[in-house]
Amino acid sequence: MLERVRFCGIYASNLDEFYMVRVAGLFDQLDAGIDARGPDGLAPSEQIDRIQQRVLELDDRLHACFGGEIRPALEEHGIRIITLASASEAERREIDTRFHEQVFPALTPLVIGMGRPFPYISNLSLSLGVLLRDPESGSEIIARVKVPKELLGRFLPVGDDGDTFIPLEEVIAANLEALFPGIDVVDYGFFRVTRDADFTVSDEADDLLQAVQDELRRRRFGEVVRLEIAAGMNPKLRDQLIGALRLEDREVYDVDGLIDLGDLGSIADIPSHAELRYSPWSPVTQPRLQGEEGEPADIFAEIRLGDVLVHHPYDSFTTSVERFVEQAVSDPDVLAIKQTVYRTSDDSPLVPWLIRASERGKQAVCMVELKARFDEEANIHWAQALEEAGVHVVYGIPGLKTHVKALLVVRREGDRVREYVHIGTGNYHPKTARIYTDFGLFTADPDIGADVAAMFNFLTGYARPAVYRKMLVSPTTMRDRFIEEIERTVAAHEAGEEARISLKMNSLVDAACIRALYAASQAGVPVDLNVRGICCLRPRVEGISENIRVVSIVGRFLEHSRVYAFRRGEETRVLMGSADMMPRNLDSRVELVTPVEDPALRDDMLDVLERCFADDENSWELGSDGSWTRNSPGDGPGRSVQRELREIHAARSAEPLAAATGEFPREEARLG
Repeated sequence: MLERVRFCGIYASNLDEFYMVRVAGLFDQLDAGIDARGPDGLAPSEQIDRIQQRVLELDDRLHACFGGEIRPALEEHGIRIITLASASEAERREIDTRFHEQVFPALTPLVIGMGRPFPYISNLSLSLGVLLRDPESGSEIIARVKVPKELLGRFLPVGDDGDTFIPLEEVIAANLEALFPGIDVVDYGFFRVTRDADFTVSDEADDLLQAVQDELRRRRFGEVVRLEIAAGMNPKLRDQLIGALRLEDREVYDVDGLIDLGDLGSIADIPSHAELRYSPWSPVTQPRLQGEEGEPADIFAEIRLGDVLVHHPYDSFTTSVERFVEQAVSDPDVLAIKQTVYRTSDDSPLVPWLIRASERGKQAVCMVELKARFDEEANIHWAQALEEAGVHVVYGIPGLKTHVKALLVVRREGDRVREYVHIGTGNYHPKTARIYTDFGLFTADPDIGADVAAMFNFLTGYARPAVYRKMLVSPTTMRDRFIEEIERTVAAHEAGEEARISLKMNSLVDAACIRALYAASQAGVPVDLNVRGICCLRPRVEGISENIRVVSIVGRFLEHSRVYAFRRGEETRVLMGSADMMPRNLDSRVELVTPVEDPALRDDMLDVLERCFADDENSWELGSDGSWTRNSPGDGPGRSVQRELREIHAARSAEPLAAATGEFPREEARLG
């Protein structure tokens, strides 16, 4: 039940970002008079209207689910989100005391009118609109009170059990007389503003760091793209708010329920009621990285034996990626460490270790993407700390985002230098590594090492390699190479060989790639797609895509890995990396996709793909009309790819013990 609460919060937060970026972009087109139409032929104005209609439908579903199902079910388990009306007398006294001691000092009521301009309302702030009347003159005026949830939290705990909460805005609403003594409070209502939070940094920016900082300051004052108003708000209040913000009806959303369910994470995180959450999962150490007799494995030695594949969150990020960097920092033979940072967390040890590497005389290079949306401030902080410690910091290329997930370690070994590489499908982010599914490949393949080194030279220097030995790199070669792989698979099928295309990604949007997949289907090639998010391809359309199946896994973990598999007779080519098949990934980002050539590792990845397509508990299937239908196990036992992988990895983590005692050969243990 608490995971359902969390999911409601995730949906609401994702919708906020959709408005701040995607819908804001449509309003920008509208304001600029740009009639940019996509394949659907819709003008920006038509898209905005359709979005509003659809979102209002989804909001109704969301609030019916949370208010009608989840909230009553939580109460049955003793978790209460109360109102003043449902609070007991003792609870009301406690709430009143809490208001005067903690909430009242943090409030700043702002009257609108009487020579006072409409106040600036910050992005995503929750507020009360209050209609006031002077009892002496009879004149009416409105005021705005911001709900200081950033300071006090959205839900105030009530009582000592830690299971009862009241929304902060309700506490404020019940005490408005204290804010406006001597004035009649006629009515009030809750509202929330969403602003344009996207920005573009000019390709001509001389100082990228300063340009991003300037744009971050401007983001706070973006145009309003959505006004959420509590359903039933006093018409006079409602009209004044809409007029003061100069909005159209298409920008106004009446909400029948709690506004801003994105704050529900604090309810989902209450320390009690473990039975209402997923059973605990602790990532295991990949068998080859476990070491012996309590000592960590020599990661470089293991990589020299053969490539190592990790799959998060089933395999531990700490004992693989973090351990790789930690060993590189402490190894006197390591000459250089180079890393890309797109998103990371405040407590990540990777960045401090780069600082330590620099202090130890190693060449430490960090490519920090300042334009990672909504992580810009954190990345600026890390970039400045790295620079101050002597790390070579590169801010990327103004016209491109650097979305690559790569680590390069250069190590002196005798009279030669060897390059060790980690390539991932996810960010170097310890927190998301526990809830996102991502692959990571460790390799000492000299061709891949040379390709990654060339890519870093492109990012830090003034070079553009014309040819990469093994990797696919955007914006130069990736789209053409993807299409080439599809066309080669079609040719194999037409030559009578067994052929199949199996792809796993976050989003499928690129028109050229979609056309190539349609052509493969029309040629008779089976195409299986696991697409978590946006899919602009329509499967099962007669004459176009009968041989294409699209599924999406929505489960405990967020499916984030990108895997591209092409079977052609006896050959199966498997690729993995940072890129989705989207124009932004293929045209305006630096991305990297690498082949997985070790047969055992390749089979592991193909096995994961097959389990995704077999999942009938947490999977949805896309129909030819664009609708999604949830799969069900029917009468037999259900299959869940995420449950199966947890069980497999837990069992595998014990295998090195058998290898160490001689129960089966070392090579078997490695391939296991």
